[in-house]
Amino acid sequence: MKKVSMTRLVAAVGGLAVSATAAAGIASAQPYVDTMVNSPCTYDQAIAAVNAENPTAASYLMQSPPNLEFIRVFLSSSKDQRLNLLNQIKGNPGIDQALPVFTQMMASCVNY
Repeated sequence: MKKVSMTRLVAAVGGLAVSATAAAGIASAQPYVDTMVNSPCTYDQAIAAVNAENPTAASYLMQSPPNLEFIRVFLSSSKDQRLNLLNQIKGNPGIDQALPVFTQMMASCVNY
């Protein structure tokens, strides 16, 4: 993923709450990182989960191609690449609000 598109994604994520923050060094202190990084879900499962469990976030998400692309790239990435993606967006505005939504999506998507 290009750095420019990641920058646009990060700006969009602030309003939605679809992304997350993490770092490889703090993964053990933040158990939700394992949930996100180890998720076996497909893109379709993740989208189904957010639509079913958080319609407000889903509505915003569907209007945000950069956020949809982040989810697509994230779920098609290796575990190391997922950590790198999370590291690229940590500390950005809106991440604290985004984390619970993204974590829930990655935890429950196996049910869809």
